[in-house]
Amino acid sequence: MRDIFTAELAALGEDLAAMSRLVESAIASAGTALLEADLALAETVIADDHTIDAVERDLDERCVALLAQQQPVAGDLRQVVSALRMSASLERMGDLARHVAEVARLRYPDKALPEPVTDLFRQMHDGAVRVSQEVTTVLETKDLELAGAIERDDDLLDTLHAQTFTAVLGEGGAPLTPQQTVDITLCGRYYERFGDHGVSVARRVVYLVTGDFADDRGTL
Repeated sequence: MRDIFTAELAALGEDLAAMSRLVESAIASAGTALLEADLALAETVIADDHTIDAVERDLDERCVALLAQQQPVAGDLRQVVSALRMSASLERMGDLARHVAEVARLRYPDKALPEPVTDLFRQMHDGAVRVSQEVTTVLETKDLELAGAIERDDDLLDTLHAQTFTAVLGEGGAPLTPQQTVDITLCGRYYERFGDHGVSVARRVVYLVTGDFADDRGTL
């Protein structure tokens, strides 16, 4: 019985990493769709988000079954509860990638972002893709040093997010239409929150390895 339970716990970890790889693909494609006005890519991200949602539902059902049937304690309980929390964060990251893709689809055939902020959002895109890749690796390897790198990349996304407000409110640049202002504000927020949820996953991995819990209430 213990061997079966151990195998089920291992499968949860593998499926979380697989879910994270789906999120990686989603945010990479969504950002490209936004920057390049690629309608086909945006549509793919939007459609594929259902797969991420389905993986989360399956993981959650299995976690609840383990809690009910196995009544885990100590480290085992920590692993199951953490899997529930991490699947929720990964699902939300998939949603945020979908939101970026939806902005790209709404503005097609035009680009949603005006030229003055294109480089800024390219940096945000690169940062979010890097976070997603690091999250997958941390889930696979439990590398605590890399978990810290996710926090630093999130700090960069926060800084870039602040710059979107300067772009919207600053004087002297080309005037923005109301729609451009909304799109810049929303997309900046989507990328910023994507990083926050990546940090939430990283902190949960640290908790699994060390038993030390960093407060991540701000990322929920």
